[in-house]
Amino acid sequence: MSGKRFAVRIADWALDAKLLRAIRDEVFVREQKVPIAMEWDAFDPISAHVLATAGEVAIGTGRLLPDGHIGRMAVLVSWRGVGVGGAMLTALIDLARQRKLSRLELHAQEHAIGFYQRHGFAAEGEKFDEAGIAHRRMIMNL
Repeated sequence: MSGKRFAVRIADWALDAKLLRAIRDEVFVREQKVPIAMEWDAFDPISAHVLATAGEVAIGTGRLLPDGHIGRMAVLVSWRGVGVGGAMLTALIDLARQRKLSRLELHAQEHAIGFYQRHGFAAEGEKFDEAGIAHRRMIMNL
């Protein structure tokens, strides 16, 4: 760990949407070239979101849909590798447990499969294309 300090909290879409969108725009739309029309959907207002911050700067986000799907996990490049993603994922898993969900599912980009496996997810099925990026379905029973 590099000693970088950050915090993770449950976000409020109505209040924090601008920060959450800025992270996802940077990571998915600009960096990974996901078409903007594919990035934004009707699930954001009904999902629970986490927000990672370093001081006043937003550095990461992820969301939990009501049905137990985790998605839109994104960390700014300068903050990768220091535990931000793991802390956000742990917060989302804890929230799912509080909501009495029994199973979580996500679509992991192929390069991130090991990250999700280290947090208790198991890959299922073959890889598939989503927004031009190879993914695998991953499951965690709670």
